[in-house]
Amino acid sequence: MRKVLMPLLILTFLAPAALALWQAQGLSRLFAAFAESGELLQGCTDVPEAVALAEELRDRALRIERYMRSIEDRKTELAKAEESLTARLRELKAQKSRIRARQDSASSDVRSDIDRLVALYDQMKPDQAAAVLTNLPADFAAEILIRVRPEAGARIIAAVEPRQAALLTAQMGARSVRKQ
Repeated sequence: MRKVLMPLLILTFLAPAALALWQAQGLSRLFAAFAESGELLQGCTDVPEAVALAEELRDRALRIERYMRSIEDRKTELAKAEESLTARLRELKAQKSRIRARQDSASSDVRSDIDRLVALYDQMKPDQAAAVLTNLPADFAAEILIRVRPEAGARIIAAVEPRQAALLTAQMGARSVRKQ
């Protein structure tokens, strides 16, 4: 008798589930229907296995329903986090653009200042330019010497003391290597 009763009970519980799925009801409504299994046990309350199975199914349905709710809550949290991250990303990209614009502007200003200095040194006499360049930091002096006209640069380096000229020439060569 027990061997016949278990498949009958399984069919009793699976039939409503199949019907609910067939009608495309939501999962939570499906499990809620199992949780209210009072009418399914009508006439079977004297079979302890059926009662235990019904309670087990009800408990599982309730756990699944809680789990589905927690998944929905997590989906909501993830959507909010994604929204927040997207907004932050947009903000960072805007800041990056502003910083890049400022850097480009500053670089342009520096280039124009250096161009003016180069024009100034091009107009100076080599002895005077050499005297000033020897008092500047070597990397800055090398930058100016690289940018002046080659003839003016050669005359200026010739007017510089040999030790200082070697240092400036090394700086100019090192700068050229760094650019490559």
